Amino acid sequence: MKNSINSQLFGLRKDFGFESAINQIQLCIGDQEIYSSIEEKAAVFLYLIVKNHPFIDGNKRIAAACFLLFLNENNLLFIDSKKSIIDNDTIASLTLYIAISNSNEFDTVKHLLISVLSRKISSLEGL
Repeated sequence: MKNSINSQLFGLRKDFGFESAINQIQLCIGDQEIYSSIEEKAAVFLYLIVKNHPFIDGNKRIAAACFLLFLNENNLLFIDSKKSIIDNDTIASLTLYIAISNSNEFDTVKHLLISVLSRKISSLEGL
């Protein structure tokens, strides 16, 4: 039953790339997390799902949905339950940008995503 629900919600997986993305953002060296902030983990998570194509179809849509779910689960999607830190057009643009980026641009893309999230959070905290 659980696998059926997962397939309906997230599509059919073609490999273990999704689990790999989850494991990647939890990596530690000793007691030190490799990705220390929620924003950095969210950025890497989105990037890996888009780039690794772990699903048969809908990878970009699923990646965007997972990104938003990750932000929500970490209390970062909304500021004061009023306004989302990222709108649909922005998430669509960022997801497409990741899809067309070269893999050697990972750090640049990651920093762009973190910057977008940080600026949105800063601008909304003043509301």
